[in-house]
Amino acid sequence: MPDLIIDIHRSDQRFDTSIGWLDSKHSFSFGRHYDPDNTSHGLLIVSNDDSVAPGGGFQPHSHRDMEIVTWVLEGKLEHRDSEGNHGVLYPGLAQRMSAGSGITHSELNHSQTDPVHFIQMWVPPDTSGVQPSYEQRDVNEALTGGDLVTVASGTGDTDTIHIHQAGASMAVARMKVGQSVALPNSPFVHVFMARGSAMLDSQSGSETLAVGDAARIRHAESLSVTAHSSSVEIIVWESSASADR
Repeated sequence: MPDLIIDIHRSDQRFDTSIGWLDSKHSFSFGRHYDPDNTSHGLLIVSNDDSVAPGGGFQPHSHRDMEIVTWVLEGKLEHRDSEGNHGVLYPGLAQRMSAGSGITHSELNHSQTDPVHFIQMWVPPDTSGVQPSYEQRDVNEALTGGDLVTVASGTGDTDTIHIHQAGASMAVARMKVGQSVALPNSPFVHVFMARGSAMLDSQSGSETLAVGDAARIRHAESLSVTAHSSSVEIIVWESSASADR
């Protein structure tokens, strides 16, 4: 098996877009921010950490041929799209939008008094031109035990939201101090610290991860994450291939 590679990207290494109503931290190249050496990890090509001010948001805009997963950390995010879908997302309610042959949508802070904080992640589909669609699922109950819970998958698992990409899946764990989860053994694993701090443990050593940090792992095997603070939330993507192939 190829050697394990762990690349830690700290929170302050991310690109930043601040435009008044929006503070967005980009883990990969996005918009006007471009680095040819930082465009993806596995099939994950966008991981934006967005905070939107009360009453603010993304007005109608269009996408095509992209699987977009949104995960709210605090507040409420209101979604509307050209297919007639409408939803108000809150922490633990995962959303998937398949842009397919083309869709227009808006994402607005549902509150006029409180900000909304969410992570939005994109992976390319394995089939282009599908019918645009929308799905959401509340996974709060499944997350109460501290396990790593698959939230989005392209493998046909009926307990997750479905993405049109068989080579990728997303999982979330909410952990209390001292709890650990084993990471998937996959060619590409991306661990994002959404909340709190934790230790990434491998046979070769340990690495502390703080909120906003990410670990980009190649050829993962026998790795675990252990919570170091009282409220930890991690988002884990695993991929069988690379978008850059």
